Amino acid sequence: MAQTPAWPPASLTRLYIDQPLSAGLGLVIDGGQAHYLGSVMRLKAGDRIALFDDVSGEWRAMIEAVGKRSVSVRVEEKTREREAVPDLWLLAAPIKKGRIDWIAEKACELGVARLQPVITQRTIVDRLNLDRLRAHMIEAAEQCERTALPQLDEPVKLSAFLKDWPADRMLIFADEEGGAPMAEVARPGPAAILIGPEGGFTPEERAAIKALPQAVGVSLGPRILRADTAMAAAISVWMALAGDWR
Repeated sequence: MAQTPAWPPASLTRLYIDQPLSAGLGLVIDGGQAHYLGSVMRLKAGDRIALFDDVSGEWRAMIEAVGKRSVSVRVEEKTREREAVPDLWLLAAPIKKGRIDWIAEKACELGVARLQPVITQRTIVDRLNLDRLRAHMIEAAEQCERTALPQLDEPVKLSAFLKDWPADRMLIFADEEGGAPMAEVARPGPAAILIGPEGGFTPEERAAIKALPQAVGVSLGPRILRADTAMAAAISVWMALAGDWR
C-alpha cells in the first residue's frame, strides 16, 4: 500500500513581503496572505515559514500568533542571498487577458530580469492591469523558490522604446520571415527578446527593428508559434545557451 504523503510538506511555505527584512523584525501579515497561512495551509504558532523581499534574499521566520484576520511572525535568520539574475529583458506586445497573465507568470519562472510591455501597430490589447500581472509574478516566485522578482514597467509604444535603445544590449526578435537559429545568436551579456502580437510586426516595424545595429532576427523553428509559446521557447533557449541554465 502506498504511503500517505507527509503533511505539511517538508519545504517551508514561502511568501513575498513588500518591505525590507532583517533578523529580529516583527511583522503582522494580513489580507489574503494571512488567510493563506491560517486557513489554507493551517499553520499555527511555532511553525516556520520562508519570506523574501526582492532585495536582501530569503529569511526564515516563526509564526508567533494566528488570528482571524492576521498572522504575527518574527524574522529569525537569513537563509539565502538574493539570486543573481541574467540581464535579460522580455519585450512583449500585450495579448488577451489570460495569456498575458501566463506570460508574466512564466517570464518570472524562467528568470527574466525585466518585463516591458510594448504597444505595436497590431496590438489589440492596449490596457494592462499591472497590479494583476505583478500578483501573478509574485505567486510564481513564491512557488518556484525565486528570491528576485522581474521589474515590471508601464506599457510603451515600440517605436518610442526603440529610439533610446541601449548601445550595449542585443535585441533578439522573433522574425516570422525567418532569421538565424538562436544557437548562432545567443551569447552572455545584456540582451532583450522581443515578441510581437497576434498578426506579427508590420513591415514598417520590422524595418525599424532591423535598422538597429544591435538587432538580430531569429527563427524559432519550422512552425508558427503563438505569441505566448514563442516567448517561452525563446527565453528557454536563450537561458540554456547564454543564461544561467548552462
